[in-house]
Amino acid sequence: MKTSLFSPTNARRPGRNAALKVLLLGGLAASAACQREADTAPANPSPAAATYRADVVQGWLTVQLRLARTTPVTLANTLSRPFGYGGIAAYEAVAPGLPSNLAGNASLASRLNGLTGLPSADPSLAYCWPLSANAALAAVNRALYANTSAANKTTIDSLETATAARYQAGGVGTEVAARSADFGRKVAAAVVAWAATDGFDNSAAYVPATAPGAWVPTPPAFAPAAFPNWGSNRPLVAGSGDGADPGPPPAYSAVAGTPFYQAGQEVYDVSQALTPDQRAIALFWNDVPNGRSFTPPGHWISILSQVLTKENPALDRALVAYAKVGISLNDASISCFRTKYQYSVLRPVSYVRAALGHPAWLSLIPTPNFPEYTAGHATVSGAAAEALTSVFGPNYAFTDQGYVPFGLAARAYASFEQAGTEAGLSRLYGGIHYRVSCERGGAQGRKVAQNIDAKLKL
Repeated sequence: MKTSLFSPTNARRPGRNAALKVLLLGGLAASAACQREADTAPANPSPAAATYRADVVQGWLTVQLRLARTTPVTLANTLSRPFGYGGIAAYEAVAPGLPSNLAGNASLASRLNGLTGLPSADPSLAYCWPLSANAALAAVNRALYANTSAANKTTIDSLETATAARYQAGGVGTEVAARSADFGRKVAAAVVAWAATDGFDNSAAYVPATAPGAWVPTPPAFAPAAFPNWGSNRPLVAGSGDGADPGPPPAYSAVAGTPFYQAGQEVYDVSQALTPDQRAIALFWNDVPNGRSFTPPGHWISILSQVLTKENPALDRALVAYAKVGISLNDASISCFRTKYQYSVLRPVSYVRAALGHPAWLSLIPTPNFPEYTAGHATVSGAAAEALTSVFGPNYAFTDQGYVPFGLAARAYASFEQAGTEAGLSRLYGGIHYRVSCERGGAQGRKVAQNIDAKLKL
């Protein structure tokens, strides 16, 4: 594994995180206070981002997860898109305070796919970088979740205001605070303008494939195909999907003994003999947003949030982790949906009913309304696990307690890779994917994240 400022070999050890836990519970958290800075000072008077803790990131991850759970889905806020743009906006709002800034290397703009119009910070003036990130994340979430509830909009406003007030109470001067927030809002405006051109709203008509074995609407809702054009979206990192194409699935066949038949038979057989743990895994990774569950990408943002709580890292490391995970989730989703509609494979529920002769069979969890191959959970989980591993190391043990408040038991993992593999297999246990789609999807996501890691050089 490569060694860099943010690599596991240089990771900071976990610190005291009581204040951070209070923040996540909505209390009066207190991070390390900014030092009072003069509004005019010698060149580069701003403290480096590494001198702050990551509480501002944690607060906004908590709110973003709430937004993902409770906001009606639109093309603007679906799949991994808000996390990708949120991670970039937060990082760029703090980039002038990150290492290598004097050489012009901290910003990711030249390594991202067409991002322009970013503002420049004045190196002769003081900034409080957490306040820049705070303003940027507030603006991005307002834009991408514009259709959220009035209560959620109030939460966004309240967090932005409370965070600003906390830092000012800790000693940040009024002009420094205003300058920092203004810079963050300008960064967000550039990122939101860039996001508006990524193709998310592509409304080209979708003509379903009609070949034997092609996807058809599935019971019980028989809803039309969703996100048919998502695979043509502009990725955040050019070339992130290079080498990630999993190739064609096994050839469709209803003949006993063929690979496709065996794949369908396995789904049915597993459904008839689920162990208690397999059932728990399927439900734990179901992630259908209904106010009590995260989206699949949101589940990994929840894991990131929990890891940050455990580590209590400095702001710079938290921003690198958020950017890497968000970008990897976004681009893996694009790669996955490109594959789904390229091959248009029918779902197990359709195959089990028609080819295996079980006309009333239903999967344990509802079948999503888009083609089967590759598995979306496996793809985004492979990508997120790879991104997290690149920051925190290959044998990072953790316990995922994200769904404990919603009645599901916590699950422990020896590594992010183990969690990613389980997330992929959960869709076999849930009856909505063939094993080959889970395995190849995981590899697809990992390759996307590896490409991103190599190109971003964080």
